Amino acid sequence: MNDKGAISDYSSYRKLPVLAGLCSMGRAAEANWGVEQSVARLKRIHYVAKRLCEIFTARITGEPIYELKMAYALHAYILSEHVTSIRTRVSEMREPPLGLDKVPHPGLERLMDEVLVAKPSSLFVALVYGLLIPELRQAYQGLRDDAHPLADAPTIRIAKLAMFEIEELCAFGEAAIAALSADLDSDLNARYQSTLKNCLAAAQGLDGTEPSSIELPPPLKPDSSFSIAPEPERDERFIDRYNAGVNPEAFLYDEQYPISAKTLMMYYKRLRELDVPEMMATILFELKDEEPWEFHREMIRQLWDEARHAMMGEVGFVSQGIDWTEIPINFTWSRNLNMQLTARERHGVLFFIEQGLMPKNGKRFEWEIAMQSGDPLSGLFQDFDWADEVLHSQIGRRWYVPKFESLNEALAYGDSCWSRVLSHFEEYRSRGLTEHRNWWPELYRKACENWGISPDAKALEFSTSYQDIRADLKKI
Repeated sequence: MNDKGAISDYSSYRKLPVLAGLCSMGRAAEANWGVEQSVARLKRIHYVAKRLCEIFTARITGEPIYELKMAYALHAYILSEHVTSIRTRVSEMREPPLGLDKVPHPGLERLMDEVLVAKPSSLFVALVYGLLIPELRQAYQGLRDDAHPLADAPTIRIAKLAMFEIEELCAFGEAAIAALSADLDSDLNARYQSTLKNCLAAAQGLDGTEPSSIELPPPLKPDSSFSIAPEPERDERFIDRYNAGVNPEAFLYDEQYPISAKTLMMYYKRLRELDVPEMMATILFELKDEEPWEFHREMIRQLWDEARHAMMGEVGFVSQGIDWTEIPINFTWSRNLNMQLTARERHGVLFFIEQGLMPKNGKRFEWEIAMQSGDPLSGLFQDFDWADEVLHSQIGRRWYVPKFESLNEALAYGDSCWSRVLSHFEEYRSRGLTEHRNWWPELYRKACENWGISPDAKALEFSTSYQDIRADLKKI
């Protein structure tokens, strides 16, 4: 039994904080925690965070609202890092098999299944950010407060760091819920909220610490199942999205055009990278059980980077006084890959393109153009865009190349997969989906007007499309 008197009388050297400042001597002397309790809570939090990470990713392609796509990409990435931290911590306390892929409780499984299929966007946002994320925050807070501050200090650190980022998710969620409140069906939301809360109650709370005798409620939609949308959805601001009438790569690598104009075209290329997360999300969803967690973690990081690149393009246009919603932001690259290739084949195309960006005429060239442009923002963005692509190339070499006999074989496979993708250039036009309008001269004139310069005559005449040349300038 503890000697409470001795504990209260204990004094450190010259009254320095005891125990590295972790806690008081009295709190450290409490023996009300153990490894089993720590692991049990971590496994529950891990399950919910991992499922939510997967749900955010799976929703990106079919989410029409651009701002939500970007948020889902970020929040999936943040949660993937939390999941990895928990997996590492559990492995430090338990020997394999760790049981991290087991469902901790049917109530938590039902909870996440209901969230996955919830539609429309306003309902999904209300459920995830109005209920699920706050519950996750509370579970982390409980772990932080209950774990032994000295013996289980590594776990508490994980909880503290996760809470810091979860607060940002909560803040975004509050603003998103308010922004979409007019679209929310209050009766439908109430039914979902009630069911999800009952799922949590049946599971004794997210972390399993709540007393409860409630039974698991029936599914809201017994026959519902989730399948990822192969065709990306985009909101009404994205005009003429089948338009492939401008080939920016053909413009960038032609020496006759001015650098200032090329910088403008690079902002377009960055914003158009929106279709990379829309494609990568389908790879992750379809390969969910075929690849280890480490694969998904790194690919989610790459997906988030591509979303960041799209936002860089958005910021670039705004900084130039250009309304990007007046420009056709093409989505047929992701659409065609998603609808014509398997997940493995899409991964091959992604790797082939990433590797093609590494030579001197790839990202280095774009960075050099940006640095010569006189636009500091473009230089900054291309600097980090290049750095990101170096990482992506490494990710591909870790997870894609080992499936082949050699790097050359891996590259050849990706190239062949891309070559089999039909662009449907004429079909889209014949179906009235687009006229493949050359929007470049209009954009360039507007930018020159903002810059106070006269347009370059040759740049105005640019009219190369994707009809016969793909993005790596190879003939179709």
